[in-house]
Amino acid sequence: MAIFVAKRLAMMLLTMVAASFLVFAVCEFTPGSVARKSLGPFATQEQVDFLTKKLRADDPLLVRYGRWAGVLLGIIPDPLQDPSTGLNFKDPRGAQYFGNFGYSTLNKLPVNDVIWNRLGNTAILAGLAFLLIVPLSIVFGILSGLKEGGVLDRLLSVICIIFTSIPEFASGVFLVTLFVILWPVLPGTSPLDTEGGWSVPSQLVLPVAVLVIYDFGYVARMIRVSMIGVMEKPFIRTAVLKGMSTRQVVIGHALRNAMIAPFTVLLLQINFLISGVVVTELVFAYPGFGRLLLDASLFGDIATIEAATLITVAIAVTTQFVGDLGYMLLDPRIRLR
Repeated sequence: MAIFVAKRLAMMLLTMVAASFLVFAVCEFTPGSVARKSLGPFATQEQVDFLTKKLRADDPLLVRYGRWAGVLLGIIPDPLQDPSTGLNFKDPRGAQYFGNFGYSTLNKLPVNDVIWNRLGNTAILAGLAFLLIVPLSIVFGILSGLKEGGVLDRLLSVICIIFTSIPEFASGVFLVTLFVILWPVLPGTSPLDTEGGWSVPSQLVLPVAVLVIYDFGYVARMIRVSMIGVMEKPFIRTAVLKGMSTRQVVIGHALRNAMIAPFTVLLLQINFLISGVVVTELVFAYPGFGRLLLDASLFGDIATIEAATLITVAIAVTTQFVGDLGYMLLDPRIRLR
């Protein structure tokens, strides 16, 4: 187990280094100079030329990447915080600290002052959706898989396929039409403030519903397929012949084995819920992580794009690591290999 964990942690570190280099390289080779992208579209040419010299933007790519990584890790100070540049880029944490993502030209603030609040908002939205997706998927998947081809199986399968086939923007518009326009019982936007007269919990209902509708059907179908395979195993037939009830067979024998494969699928939904909720956040004007990334991309806020991408990769490799550990705990045979 120790060797397995060490290998996985090494792979996670290697993945983060490779992803950070690719993100940095792509942002560096987009149209426009590095200084112009750092200062924003309204900076004067004199400021751009001065910062280009200050950043040593003509150095080789690997040298610039090493300098950027050094700022991120807190090894060297951020050159944008140098008072000699004459720029008003002031970070209350100073010019040199671990996790320095730079300055956001879109929000006129250090990236750390913006991105973590937005990530927290998305985490609330994703957490609520995940708490509903998991039990719904398990219940639908088990009921469908118990009797393959039965009336209940076909009905639930059709429901799951229909929900999964509806794009997020379409289900969002439908729910807004239904519960905001026809029956005005919920707010149509979710700015997470009470100035409009709606409580914050009520503002979360429709965005969470859109995510659950779109995502739970896919996971339920995965659990259904796994459940069908487990119910055909000899040990399940033996349990039934011994006179065990359906509930005892499902909970005591089938469920754990049926969840081995879908476990990883469930964890992968965390990646989608954190970084893939751009459409939902845009439809409901939700101040989340996905919307921040979209706004930064449209504006050309390179520092925010780099930070958001690295955080997304970190979440992805972490959930994959947790998924591998959970897979080993659910299936003891893997630990023997």
